[in-house]
Amino acid sequence: MKRTILAALALATAAALSGCGAPAADRPLVVVTTNILGDVVTEVVAGQAEVMVLMRPNADPHSFEISAREAARILDADLIVSNGLGLEEGLQQHLDAAADAGVPLLEAGDVIETLAYDGAAVDSGAAEGALDPHFWTDPARMVDLVGALSEAVVEHVAGVDAAAVTAGASTYTAQLDALDAEMASAFSAIPEERRSLVTNHHVFGYLAERFGFEVVGAVIPGGSTLAAPSASDLRDLVGAIESAGVPTIFAESSQPDRLVQVLADEAGVDVAVVELFTESLSAPGEGADSYLTMMRTNTERIATGLSP
Repeated sequence: MKRTILAALALATAAALSGCGAPAADRPLVVVTTNILGDVVTEVVAGQAEVMVLMRPNADPHSFEISAREAARILDADLIVSNGLGLEEGLQQHLDAAADAGVPLLEAGDVIETLAYDGAAVDSGAAEGALDPHFWTDPARMVDLVGALSEAVVEHVAGVDAAAVTAGASTYTAQLDALDAEMASAFSAIPEERRSLVTNHHVFGYLAERFGFEVVGAVIPGGSTLAAPSASDLRDLVGAIESAGVPTIFAESSQPDRLVQVLADEAGVDVAVVELFTESLSAPGEGADSYLTMMRTNTERIATGLSP
């Protein structure tokens, strides 16, 4: 009898151990490339799936890299959400591998109305006709993305509560609409003659179109931080700054502002340098730990920097 009881206990223990790592217990996985999109996806998914964000706070989306473990997990994702439009330059090979493996991919650039780089960007290095990937500076385009995102999650991520995802998208859309109204109100106080923007590189095209700004130029030519300005680029930009009477130059949080400060000094005028969060969220407590917080921080700094 004793042997029978021990054998039964052994079988029960073996069965329990074999079930501990069962794949059925795993949560569905949504992989997101940038931390800005990661914050938005997290709000929409509303706890219905694991959201793995590849880009760390305060990183550069053009050049950040991922670990071998993260690269392997991408291939197991139920859905990948990327920015697209050439933004994630250091990550493209992994996205291509996932697509070849049949992982569903939602590329934000495919579901929003895109803009080509404006004349100032083309003059300073962007390819003519190239599309600008920095659409998140316009909250109205983020509304379009949220709609497409909720549909993609329901379609591709098995086991999610569709009603919860739809509700998460609706709630977040209302917050984006409120943000858009706040930005319009804050920028309306800036006089027309002071609505000129200069930053590290060309990142404000969508904001400029939405809220009536002119992008005078950028320190780094083109739309990627991987480019480098020449002496003639800087001379041309100094001339543009002087002509436009720009009171403030905006430096991005993901890039050192030394070059921007040198440019301000070269202009020979009283030009302030103010940091903005444009391509990456910050760590908690640093002023841009969510998309909504980032945009409100930037709005306040732009409005203050350009107001009389």
